[in-house]
Amino acid sequence: MILLNSVSKKFGNGTFALSDINIAVRRGEFVFLVGPTGSGKTTIFKLIIRDLLPSSGDVVVNSLELNKLPKGKVAAFRKKIGVIFQDLKLMFDRTVFENVYLPLDVAGIKSGEAIKTVNEVLSQVGLSEHKEKFPLQLSGGELQRVAVARALVLSPEIILADEPTGNLDPQTSLEIVKLLSQINEKGTTVIMATHNLDIVKNSGKRVIHINKGKIEKDEKAKEAEKEEKKDKKEEEKE
Repeated sequence: MILLNSVSKKFGNGTFALSDINIAVRRGEFVFLVGPTGSGKTTIFKLIIRDLLPSSGDVVVNSLELNKLPKGKVAAFRKKIGVIFQDLKLMFDRTVFENVYLPLDVAGIKSGEAIKTVNEVLSQVGLSEHKEKFPLQLSGGELQRVAVARALVLSPEIILADEPTGNLDPQTSLEIVKLLSQINEKGTTVIMATHNLDIVKNSGKRVIHINKGKIEKDEKAKEAEKEEKKDKKEEEKE
């Protein structure tokens, strides 16, 4: 589903944000992207949503070669990817409901269908009783749930979560990870960037460690390895 093949990204000042990165994420996988601030995690996300193009190498998402994707098709492509931004990007002059409703409005979804969808998603993330509140009336964990709901509202195939627990206490952080895991269990591919190793410890998920733009280690969960072996056996039978 997501492939970064020998990808490097060099910025104008000559700095390499990424150097010869190789990542393949299967449909329906949950992957932690772990590394310190400035390690290249956000750059990887920007490549996946085609906010940036690689200096070299190929980025492929859902069989689309993003290097070759025409600018006119980028907006439609991005509808399949929900992004939870590090700085949330919520509109503080709008209610929880209005924040989650906005992507549907922009996409031209009919009002009745959009209202129904927003209510369903807010129920899924546990925010139904807060839908008329404004962001400043919410806790940090509740704000993150609004961001998750907004990312979910267009039923994306992929969720990219950029440090969604960065400013949260340990218990609330685990609750957000649990919520993303529940979303993943329904078939959505999830990639979560974090610098918090305590979150990924004993998670059973695949963990890719990145530092200074390079992959240091790629720990695959047992389930992912089982799926790969299963696929290989099916290919051999064919």
